[in-house]
Amino acid sequence: MKLHRLGGLVVALAIVAVACGGDTENTGQAPPAGPETTAEVPPAVSTTSNQDLPTPAVGVLPDGPSALETMTDPAFPEPLVDPGDVLSGGPPPDGIPSIDDPVFVDVAGALELLEPQEAVVAVEIDGDARAYPAQVMIWHEIVNDVVGGVPVAITYCPLCNSAVTYERKVRGVETTFGTSGRLFASALVMYDRATESLWTHFDGRAVIGVLAGDRLEPIASPLMAWADFRSAFPDGRVLDPSATGFVRDYGRNPYVGYDDEENFPFLFRGPLDDRARAQQRVVGVALDSGARAYALDAVSGGEAKATNDVIGDEPFAIFWKAGQSTALEDDSIAGGRDVGSVGVFSPVVDGETLTFTVAGGDFVDAETSSTWTVAGEAIDGPLTGSRLERIAHLDTFWFAWATYQPGTELVEATG
Repeated sequence: MKLHRLGGLVVALAIVAVACGGDTENTGQAPPAGPETTAEVPPAVSTTSNQDLPTPAVGVLPDGPSALETMTDPAFPEPLVDPGDVLSGGPPPDGIPSIDDPVFVDVAGALELLEPQEAVVAVEIDGDARAYPAQVMIWHEIVNDVVGGVPVAITYCPLCNSAVTYERKVRGVETTFGTSGRLFASALVMYDRATESLWTHFDGRAVIGVLAGDRLEPIASPLMAWADFRSAFPDGRVLDPSATGFVRDYGRNPYVGYDDEENFPFLFRGPLDDRARAQQRVVGVALDSGARAYALDAVSGGEAKATNDVIGDEPFAIFWKAGQSTALEDDSIAGGRDVGSVGVFSPVVDGETLTFTVAGGDFVDAETSSTWTVAGEAIDGPLTGSRLERIAHLDTFWFAWATYQPGTELVEATG
């Protein structure tokens, strides 16, 4: 075993015991780690489209056995992944407890609640902007909430450094999501509490259980520095770490050293795309026309950087701004190296496609010379007050992107 793989395994086994345990009595004590798995069998990801299946009735969910209890019941539709590749990560279902009754405080009254560089998951729907601190998400992984009147599940997977939000409605029925205690390709596996089917974090698919084949509607939720969130959304709200209902060491990173390109992902089974190191940071963009990954150092640099690109006939712009620390490196959530904040947007405003550059640390479009923030709002110039349409993207590690978007183009830094 190569040394960097061994180092990653040691770190991962430690974090299972420390971070992945839950407690029904809110004592903060972790249960024993789950069984250790060492097999390295490639995952069998199904290419079943489910297009030939009958259209499910809206507002009706099927009855059937729980995929938390068995993943191989013959009553289930064909699974989209091999159940043998869905592994125990250590804790039981809900051992990492979701937050189902989140409490918020106004940003204006909580400017010093977090360090300016701390990462938050940013969600904005119909003017309702909310920040979910990484220092909380790293211990809970899922928050069930209602934002802008839309029921949502905000999800964060520390093992793959990714935040994804979904509308938590299945076939028109509202439900909530919890952690299953299992991993697929070293990534969070969720379950819905209506049918107890298993869902993958990255693409919002039900992969095992009575709902296998269903897909959740994604909602853009970028990781953003707290300073940038409070500047972009002064009337927003932030999840209160002191009112989660659980006792956790918020502010401390239980995954110390995990954000390291020399590491190997915990309990990852399957082939690795060797075009990049497994835990190299990438920005993943998936559009109707196709998908592409950008090495972080290809779209970052200096105080800020703008990247204009197109996939098929769909243009988009990537904004990167320095000032966000990685939550997965230092013992302190706020103490990691600066990896910056990323936003991906449609550059089309009033029918015109804008082209962006950076001047003096600000994003500026060449067509109107308006100045824009990393949150996609024009704050100076003819387009002041305009907002770019946000495109959902993934800040993640290469192994995770390559598993769910195999064979896509990788753009690396030049020079």
